[in-house]
Amino acid sequence: MKFRSGKRSRGDRLPPFLHSHSKQKKAVAKAGVIHLKSLGLPLISTSTGSPCDLIRLKPDRPSTIGRRNRCCEFFWADRRVSRQHCQIFFDSNDHKVFLWDGYIAPFSGFVLNENGRRLKLDESKGIECSRLRPSLNGVFVNRIRMTRGSAVELSAGDEVSFLCSNEGACNLEFRIGFTIERLFIAEEVVAVETKEAVHYWGQEVGAKLNIRILPFVSDGISLRSECDDCFYRASYLLGQCRKLLHGDKPTARSGEFTLSISKMINTYDCGLMDGFHGCVTSKNAKPLIEHGKLPLQSLCTNWNSKYKSTSLAQMHSVLVRSKNLAASESKHSCNSHLPPGKKIYLNRLKSTEHSSLNHHTDISLPELLYPVEDLSRIFIATFTSDILWFLSFSGIPNHLPVTVACHNTERCWSSEPDKRTLVPYPDFPNLVVVFPPFPEVIAFGKNLNKQGIACHHPKLLVLQREDSIRVVITSANLVAKQWNNITNTVWWQDFPSTARPDYASLFTRLSDNQDMNCDFGAQLAGFVASLVVDVPSQTHWITELAKYDYEGANGQLVSSVPGIHAPEVMLLVPPCQAKFVGCVEASVVGLGHLFHKNGVQLKKLAAAFIWNENGKSNGINGYKSMSEIVLRRNTNIPADANAVSVFVSNPTDLLESEGDCIQLGFLPRNVAKWVAPLWDIGFFKFSGYVHSQEALETALGRSNIKVRLVLCVSQGPEFSDMSERMQPKHASALCTLIASIQRRVGLWRLQEVLGRYKWPENLETHFIYGSSSIGSSVNTQFLAAFSAAAGKRTSQFSDSEESDPEWGCWNASEESRNPSVKIVFPTVERVRNAVSGVLPSKRILCFRERTWQRLRSIDILHDAIPHPNDRVGHPMHVKVAQRRFQSKAADSSSFGWVYCGSHNFSPAAWGRPISNPFATKANGEARGKSVMQRPTHLHICNYELGIIFIVPPSDNEKGASLDDIVLPFVVPAPKYKPRDRPATAQAMSEALAELSEEQEAVVAGKDEEEEIPYEEEEAAEAATCVADQDNEEEKAYADTLWSQVDSSES
Repeated sequence: MKFRSGKRSRGDRLPPFLHSHSKQKKAVAKAGVIHLKSLGLPLISTSTGSPCDLIRLKPDRPSTIGRRNRCCEFFWADRRVSRQHCQIFFDSNDHKVFLWDGYIAPFSGFVLNENGRRLKLDESKGIECSRLRPSLNGVFVNRIRMTRGSAVELSAGDEVSFLCSNEGACNLEFRIGFTIERLFIAEEVVAVETKEAVHYWGQEVGAKLNIRILPFVSDGISLRSECDDCFYRASYLLGQCRKLLHGDKPTARSGEFTLSISKMINTYDCGLMDGFHGCVTSKNAKPLIEHGKLPLQSLCTNWNSKYKSTSLAQMHSVLVRSKNLAASESKHSCNSHLPPGKKIYLNRLKSTEHSSLNHHTDISLPELLYPVEDLSRIFIATFTSDILWFLSFSGIPNHLPVTVACHNTERCWSSEPDKRTLVPYPDFPNLVVVFPPFPEVIAFGKNLNKQGIACHHPKLLVLQREDSIRVVITSANLVAKQWNNITNTVWWQDFPSTARPDYASLFTRLSDNQDMNCDFGAQLAGFVASLVVDVPSQTHWITELAKYDYEGANGQLVSSVPGIHAPEVMLLVPPCQAKFVGCVEASVVGLGHLFHKNGVQLKKLAAAFIWNENGKSNGINGYKSMSEIVLRRNTNIPADANAVSVFVSNPTDLLESEGDCIQLGFLPRNVAKWVAPLWDIGFFKFSGYVHSQEALETALGRSNIKVRLVLCVSQGPEFSDMSERMQPKHASALCTLIASIQRRVGLWRLQEVLGRYKWPENLETHFIYGSSSIGSSVNTQFLAAFSAAAGKRTSQFSDSEESDPEWGCWNASEESRNPSVKIVFPTVERVRNAVSGVLPSKRILCFRERTWQRLRSIDILHDAIPHPNDRVGHPMHVKVAQRRFQSKAADSSSFGWVYCGSHNFSPAAWGRPISNPFATKANGEARGKSVMQRPTHLHICNYELGIIFIVPPSDNEKGASLDDIVLPFVVPAPKYKPRDRPATAQAMSEALAELSEEQEAVVAGKDEEEEIPYEEEEAAEAATCVADQDNEEEKAYADTLWSQVDSSES
């Protein structure tokens, strides 16, 4: 039986019956015909022994699909399919095709005959047959498992799968099932003598074939009108749209289907376009659909009233979701209270995309990127990645510049520049993989070769277009399983372009009444710069970020960058000028050269420091151990054209020779290489302060530690002309400057953002943190530090007007008496009962058994129940925190804050407060009793990024509500019962060991992928902090410079 495609003009009308010039009596035999496409393994026909894409069903007789060809009409050669897995049945009376799970043994009267004896198929009652033997692994229609004894009517576009509804979660090497592309009836007509060829719905029927094609209708009556043609054509397009969204390039053929819809509407005049004026053409169909002007919903209503179908409503949803999300924001805001940028979205799961009623709160990766053709550049930061999948799934053109920053332990710890980047795919020459550096200060023994505890863990996408830039922060890594099969959070916001680049937006603007939203660009630029600082070819990203306006940001960025970060007193240096942009922590090299065995110079140096601390200035903000320095460019030193000398003012010669100074040494080579080009061109000015006591001890030869220097940076005379005068070497230097500028990160950034508000402790309803990983060193001290940074205060001092930030601060003692934050983490029983079992969760959840035993006594664990309901049974990889307040007054709205991003609940991600690692016996400081007591440093292991939404107490009166931001799990989260146990690694291993032999056979057939490394495995005790020492390379550099300076002077 062969069918050839044909065309039909608008004027052609198909009569109710096939035309025939013969008056002979005809005998008609009907058969149901299904055009299908296998999902993975091909379906084999028993009669031919070869794969089939067409099934011919005999009327009123079930056909069996299974594993054994001897007892099945169609089969798959796979041991996980039951011998007689399911049966498919064509009802010639009602023109319907049914499917049921299992096999019904033949019995008398089973086959329908002319008298109407038939097997009863009633969806409300099921199959009236006690001989039904269901399959072991089940049948899934459109990702929903069929219940025992039920029959499902099949339609074009339906997907029938076996073994599992979700291929990603089950890790099947090949999917088993098929998608129905078309359904029709073939009537074999005896003695048809017409020589005319009749066209029907694109199919040509010739006289010699003696066959006519009829459509399936829901009420069993074949109405041969043009509206029917339009309806069935729309049903077919729905099936194609489903297949399109399941394909590798969901948007690649969108124009083709909008063209088909335009032809369908213009061809058939059924009165369904009432209210729409103008003809739909191939040129305007797509914009009309994308902007909601094509009344597909009204078409659906008219068709529904006649045919009782919901297919077009689904098609309308599918098509609208495939458009540019920027054009659909108004639609989203109608369905929910908050537009994108002000709420948390979830990734769209494959298993729920057809049945979910929450499509206004979920989104797919291709939708975030659509239209790909308009993208100028893409920047991605992720922990794990499957780059080839991303390129294929998202339809990325091979010429598009793409930068992917990801984790690689060996490369991230390496100091060799050639290991910092990789161009892995010749077909994508503009795709560069970057491996961000881990600083030696957090390595074991401060030695990069020994590595340490660190992880590049953010999940960021920056999508650049000419007129806008989209910033996406998610909890999903760049792998298929996490975007398609595991619940993750997604936040994004678009920012418009500016008339000219605004480089001032890349720096935090300090003022007493600063709007925190103004530093979104500075925080984003600082974080991106820290990832690409060692890759000059990618530093152009910083200049690109300056082309957009971030003042409309709806949230505050919170980042973590690995390192031992300086205390806040270093970050609060008061600017000497209004154009101050920030501070950089550096050092002085070669300080001992001039003062070695030179008592006169040592006396001058000591006098200069005393005068600086007591006579000239009061140090930095009263920090008397710091003395002001003077920087001078050394352009006449052959060894390094970028050399910068460090001087301190000489008080004894001030009256005789103004500006005469004592040289301490030089800036390190890696600092001078970016200071010099920015200084020489006039973009920035530099000054600084040095630690006086450290400098004196080094000059006396008592210490070989690095002499710390604070470099103060201000706008230079040519700052406003940066966009016109910027060259590649300046872009690289600017990137290093932005990466080096001190910013609050981790817990300190959390405190900076939330500390601006006074949160009423007596109105708190809950304080929760849901995370897929709980750090192994989480203890009472960290819980107190996190709560204090989040604004938690002791209740008796919560209303105090005391200006000291330490007054009433939450500490470990308070935390041990009254636990503050509750941890939301799934129980092992919930993981065991998941749709795909334990294995998917075992790869993404991290909670050590000993950590659970330590936290068990303080009773802070709560179960993580996914929300909304259609995500129950699917693993969660979210990192979400919320602190909620609400007045007891009637009609009061909730307020507080919500965090989502990549930070797991661990000191590695947020930072661990430590005592001063650079303290000496002379200036050492005892550890404070308070967790956040100053001075202290913050030890951070990971790169992380997240976003915080804030509904301040003042906005509560304006109608804003924190509850408008829906969380991905049920709140309030149920508390662990006495016998509940979290899904620790040990608990999940025990659950897997309990699998029955039958279940083990299924697991054995799954695709065994390399287990994802634990994202938050950290040692309980980090490496002991020791003071930095001058390395041999820096000493050699300083000696070379000093030798050439001495030669020039002599």
